[in-house]
Amino acid sequence: MIVIEKLLAAEQVAQYRGALQSLPWENGDKTAMGMAASVKNNNQADAKDPHVRQLANQLLASVGNTPKIVSAALPHKIFPPCFNRYQESEEYGYHVDAAIMRLPDSSDVIRSDVSMTVFLSEPGEYEGGELIIKTEFGEQVVKLPAGYAVVYPSSSLHKVTAVTKGTRLAAITWMQSMVADSNLRSNLYQLDQSIQSLIQNESTSREELDRLHNVYHNLVRQFSII
Repeated sequence: MIVIEKLLAAEQVAQYRGALQSLPWENGDKTAMGMAASVKNNNQADAKDPHVRQLANQLLASVGNTPKIVSAALPHKIFPPCFNRYQESEEYGYHVDAAIMRLPDSSDVIRSDVSMTVFLSEPGEYEGGELIIKTEFGEQVVKLPAGYAVVYPSSSLHKVTAVTKGTRLAAITWMQSMVADSNLRSNLYQLDQSIQSLIQNESTSREELDRLHNVYHNLVRQFSII
């Protein structure tokens, strides 16, 4: 589970929120699959609306331009982001994201390896609405500032607790990684982050960086599935 700080600037968050106020919404259970539909109680912006698609494309551009997300997820395909809204008494019970997702208006599918939630409401604007992710280290409670995001394995059991006051706005998306194994992907992320830190250290030799780059890219080359 990795937090992405300030994926969206404050003015970008304001733009999304302003646009979403006037766009059509539908019951979220229409978009859930299998057992997830029975525990999903929220609203989702109509993905077929051209203005919603435009917002989704803008968010995709931000995702692709964020090195930390690329490093963490090694994305091969990304599902168009969806925008959801939780108001009083609305929640999404424990569920696992569908392993295979069909891309909208396409015969193509993606395997969901990495899930991402982008928060569009400030934590103080609503009560409840925490994202709870079950991990090997126990339940992780996530409630981040607007513009922040969290990425985590799609295989994780997770839920959004009931909102008891205010409104929670967020965007969600899923990625098919070039590296399907979550443990290997995590190790590659740690290696890449270490390399990035060494680059900032002026005492690190070019020879050492080249050697580490060689190891990293050869591992990606060996284990990537594209």
